[in-house]
Amino acid sequence: MAKLQPEFEKRNVKIIGLSADGVENHDAWAKNIEETQGTAPKKPIIGDTDLKVAKLYDMLPAGASGDPASRTPADNQTIRTVFVIGPDKKVKLSITYPMTTGRNFDEILRVVDSMQLTARQPVATPVNWKPGDDVIIVALVSNEDAAEKFPKGFTEHKPYLRTTSDSS
Repeated sequence: MAKLQPEFEKRNVKIIGLSADGVENHDAWAKNIEETQGTAPKKPIIGDTDLKVAKLYDMLPAGASGDPASRTPADNQTIRTVFVIGPDKKVKLSITYPMTTGRNFDEILRVVDSMQLTARQPVATPVNWKPGDDVIIVALVSNEDAAEKFPKGFTEHKPYLRTTSDSS
């Protein structure tokens, strides 16, 4: 994650971490990450030792409790949720990863790229879309309006399926 920080900054995305450990443990944790991954995290990390935030956002079962040092991995495993919150302060995406699966921040960047593109243009991104791939013109846009909005053109595959370059 720390290695991808510049990519998030390019997109004007702020990152915050949430940990069930106390803040005093974060410095040691950051040093371990720097030692093993080559870069320390540069994001703020919230210590949620009482699990109030984790429970409020359904990252842990309501019954989870206790000192972080005495909780088992099973108690902490669901604190593996990634939220993307829009400029309007609403949750736009949440993905919860199992304890045994690393998070895919390339996918999170792809989602952010899609959300930022679709906020600017009346388009949707198809499955497995990546920046530079064609996008779908939303059905609410008529062909006449599409010709104006997408001067590089578009392809009408079906009356309800029109694609254009994501840079149109």
